[in-house]
Amino acid sequence: MGDYPANWEADVVLRDGATVHLRPIQPTDGDGLVDFHAHLSEQTVYFRFFAPYPVLSDRDIDRFTHVNHVDRAALVATLHDEIVGVVRYERIDTPTAEVAFVIRDDHHGRGLGSVFLEHIAAAAWDNGIRRFVADVLPVNSAMISTFRQAGYEPRTELEDGVLRLELEITPTEAVRSVMAAREHRAEARSVERLLRPESIAVVGASRDPRAAGHILLRHLSASGFPGSLYAVNPAASGEIHGVPAYASVKDIPDPVHLAVVAVPAAAVLDVAAECGARGDVRGLVVVSAGFAETGPEGQQRQIDLVTQARADGMRVIGPNCLGVINTAAEASFNASMSPVMPGRGRIGFFSQSGALGIALLETLMSRGLGLSSFVSAGNRADVSGNDLMQYWEEDVATDVLLLYLESIGNPRKFSRIARRTSLTKPIVAVKSGRSTQGIPLGHRVRASALPAAAVDQMFRQSGVIQVETLSEMFDVAQVLTFQPLPCGRRVAVLGNSDALGVLAADACATWGLELVGDPIYFPPGAATDAYACTLAAVIDDPAVDSVVTMFIPRVGSTGESIARTLGAVVGRTSKPVVATLLAVEGTSPFLRKLSPDGVPVIGSVPTFGSVEDAVRALARATEYALWRDRPRGSVPELPDVDPAAARIVVEEALLAAEPADESAPEGSVTHDPEAVAAVLAAYGIDVWPTLPGSTPGKAVDSAELLGYPVVLKAVSAPLRLRSDLGAVRFDLRTPDAVHAAWAAMVATFGDGVVDDLVVQRMAGPGVSCEIASVEDALFGPVVSFGLGGVTSELVGDRGYRIPPLTDVDAAELVKAPKASPLLFGYRGTGTLDVGALEDLLLRVSRLSDDLPEMARLFLNPIVVSHRGAVVLSASARVALPLARTDAGGRRLT
Repeated sequence: MGDYPANWEADVVLRDGATVHLRPIQPTDGDGLVDFHAHLSEQTVYFRFFAPYPVLSDRDIDRFTHVNHVDRAALVATLHDEIVGVVRYERIDTPTAEVAFVIRDDHHGRGLGSVFLEHIAAAAWDNGIRRFVADVLPVNSAMISTFRQAGYEPRTELEDGVLRLELEITPTEAVRSVMAAREHRAEARSVERLLRPESIAVVGASRDPRAAGHILLRHLSASGFPGSLYAVNPAASGEIHGVPAYASVKDIPDPVHLAVVAVPAAAVLDVAAECGARGDVRGLVVVSAGFAETGPEGQQRQIDLVTQARADGMRVIGPNCLGVINTAAEASFNASMSPVMPGRGRIGFFSQSGALGIALLETLMSRGLGLSSFVSAGNRADVSGNDLMQYWEEDVATDVLLLYLESIGNPRKFSRIARRTSLTKPIVAVKSGRSTQGIPLGHRVRASALPAAAVDQMFRQSGVIQVETLSEMFDVAQVLTFQPLPCGRRVAVLGNSDALGVLAADACATWGLELVGDPIYFPPGAATDAYACTLAAVIDDPAVDSVVTMFIPRVGSTGESIARTLGAVVGRTSKPVVATLLAVEGTSPFLRKLSPDGVPVIGSVPTFGSVEDAVRALARATEYALWRDRPRGSVPELPDVDPAAARIVVEEALLAAEPADESAPEGSVTHDPEAVAAVLAAYGIDVWPTLPGSTPGKAVDSAELLGYPVVLKAVSAPLRLRSDLGAVRFDLRTPDAVHAAWAAMVATFGDGVVDDLVVQRMAGPGVSCEIASVEDALFGPVVSFGLGGVTSELVGDRGYRIPPLTDVDAAELVKAPKASPLLFGYRGTGTLDVGALEDLLLRVSRLSDDLPEMARLFLNPIVVSHRGAVVLSASARVALPLARTDAGGRRLT
């Protein structure tokens, strides 16, 4: 047998929102396999073996459980430590394997077949298998449907009453799209089960009013939860706070859907086991502290908790969290430590900080913002912001998503989900720890080596509105909740203070909004009718996309009349209006518009304590609206690429090459130039060759072979690309010019430079650029682009994106650096061939996505001219890859 492939293990959410555990089969699974087979119906057995097969023989068991995980492999799905499904493949020839799976009858219809196909295909692909065949009885419609709906294009052939399906298992965009859609539905359903329980048990409920269990029970009782509520405490009997009490979860005679756990950390695993044994508990909200935030022992306890819960089909919110709140009338409950039960609203709020949670909820209420639901994740051991985005995207009660993030465990998945969700619902996020990229205690996250600017740009790539502070998050939420989205950047400013008008104009310039004309002023004592007419005229102006209005009440005035007038005028427009009423923050009662059931709706006027905050919030909403209206783009197929050829070169390099130097990461090697060129050629990228120039004679010979004009340059690390130091000599058109350049280089840098001198054909005039990709431990592949030169490098003037890149992503990435106007006709030079740069970016994106072994790839310099872009040099480092957080089939991470 081969080594046990632990990376094939996965916890997966099924169609109904519950979890199962997938793992490779083991020789010790014999008894479990016999029991599994005994629970199959006669029809299921017949569909699998094409004949009655009531009992597995000892030979069958030995063969089924002993595999080498390469030519023969099998995965089992387990729930409550019982096997509920098996999938296996057996290689027929080098690229082809036969696949088959069988699922216990009581687990049919849960989507396990599609999960099996995803994971066994990923395992087979890792072992060089590119094609599956399956023999299926024509009446086995479920099996046939699983293959047909997976995004593959199976070919079929009927022979002797058996249907043979043959499908290429290449992970195409269609396959990934189907997988993402299924993942979305399953994870949304998983969260829905937690936020809409019909019964809740508080485990650790206490009669002590200071105890967490008592506080949770009191808040639940007061929140109007319409379902059944239970208290659990081994020392209690009868009732606690008017709620039926039981000694153990297992003693509750009726169904329990959600367990809120507030017991000492050492007892949480026992509670989880009791909940799992019931079979009806869908999830745990663990308020208890004492887990990974306390050190290694607590971290292991946290791992064990999640492992045990998922093995029993449950999800975990927390541990060390504030809790969960849902304000829906039919499912209202406050299972949190917060005494604040927010009013109903259109905002879904996810916070990783329990300590800040209560303050955040109080601030939200003071702003007149209601909630649809709130989840505090604490240590984020299981349920994450990704899960909540999956749910809120479909939740009709939620229009705006707020995220307070201390870490992102799976950024590639976050980016993918956020990009889709942002197309219909805005996401506002605060990411703490940007300056340090630190990981909070309790969070299991790989460390990233990327700069904060890269993370910021990848948020923007996904349409996420990233803000600097929690206060700004609520500012933006007010605009998005109460006002329609702007159609453009054009802003009109009016008010009764010229000082505020100047501040507003400056803020518009700072935040990228275009001021329409000069600010409009009206006297402090002007009649409200005059103000109403002026405001209405400004709003009706087709040259105006949004309005900023300011008002300072006269001494002794509350400003009620102007507020009423403002509310009446704004209520009739489809353009966003923000207001600054000094000393008023949130939404004045006179400016608030509610639905018949009391939920704040579009039409309320958000007010701010300062005009700068108002303009900044409006600018954030404007950027989001423009992102949403831009073309979505698509990922080009690039039919001329040959990933298989590139992979051969990379794998040979890993086997044959020596480590680059002592500072290189373990298992890392530097690709030699020929190997780099071969990998790039497989992706349609040509690198101009260089020839040796270590002596004057060799330099001239190389120039003759390449053809004049040429350049002579040093390629050692300190001098590479340093034309400013004279390490590159251009436009050499004769042998004498080559001789003179060679002598000048040696005179400048000494004899030690000669072994690093090379000759290359000279590119035409253009702008120097560079493209890089890096395999980050946390983010996976990241592609960056910048203009060449030490100045750009010094100030970090680069753009970043997560592959796969769409054509729109590539175009935006070219424009991301601040120096990019040099490519678009700056000072009348004419636009260069940016299409050639975009094509290079798309090819590097595809390469980095296909080859996780490519730890670092650097194309520099790339000279882009009016007619194309040429790659003059490329370097790379390959390494044994880390398992990507979203590799293979869908899984919980």
